[in-house]
Amino acid sequence: MTVIVYIVAVVVILYFLAIMPRMTHKPDKTPFQGVLYAHRGLHDNEGDAPENSMKAFQKAVENGYGIELDVQLSKDKVPVIFHDFTLKRVCGREGKVCDYTYEELREFSLYKSSEKIPRLEDFLEMVDGRVPLIVELKVEWTDISVCPLADKILSAYQGVYCIESFNPLALIWYRNNRNHVMRGQLSDAFLQEEGLKGLLYFLLEHMLLNFITKPDFVAYNHKYYWTLSRQICKKLYRNLAVAWTIKSQKELDARKKDFDLFIFEGFVPKG
Repeated sequence: MTVIVYIVAVVVILYFLAIMPRMTHKPDKTPFQGVLYAHRGLHDNEGDAPENSMKAFQKAVENGYGIELDVQLSKDKVPVIFHDFTLKRVCGREGKVCDYTYEELREFSLYKSSEKIPRLEDFLEMVDGRVPLIVELKVEWTDISVCPLADKILSAYQGVYCIESFNPLALIWYRNNRNHVMRGQLSDAFLQEEGLKGLLYFLLEHMLLNFITKPDFVAYNHKYYWTLSRQICKKLYRNLAVAWTIKSQKELDARKKDFDLFIFEGFVPKG
């Protein structure tokens, strides 16, 4: 019986160590607080300001919302703002973003609008530090070249920003190379919500790689607010908790006690 208790105690200790986020030398989170974040801009995919478009970003800035956006690389290694790895859903084109040069991507329209795929550099120039930014780095598998290339542009930016990614390799790059930049681990109930299988998704769902990535915040699917690892990170380790993606005022009101920051879309929040 004693051996079993010992084993259980060791497993519990290892679990708490595995999910432990950054605990020392934390970046200042104050500039990010008290702001709601428009998911891919204040967008309407049926109108003239679709997701991740300059017009959607302008609307967010004009209304005082922070912005969550997605960055990946074109074929010629230009950091551009686009969510999906493939172009089909948003542009109605075949292939991936990385299959086309930036100039070729500029020929495509976002949904039925006249808006084009923006460069990260142009976006930052437009925002000009007026609202805080959550920059999601899109890393499909193991190619993390977007990290240094986006970072080169972000490092020259004078406004408030942080980075996040589903892929822990991006957070590891930032920990090793830009440890002063606030970084966040995106996660979801992959095994339940997405029906995905495998050890990696299990580790990510339960944030068991935090001991390597040392995130300053965890951005989690708000529907699974009760996930144990997420709650421990927030309540015990005082890790910043970010909710994605809130799609109604009802959802926002219901989750206010469970998260610190909120990424929203599809409605205009009342606060």
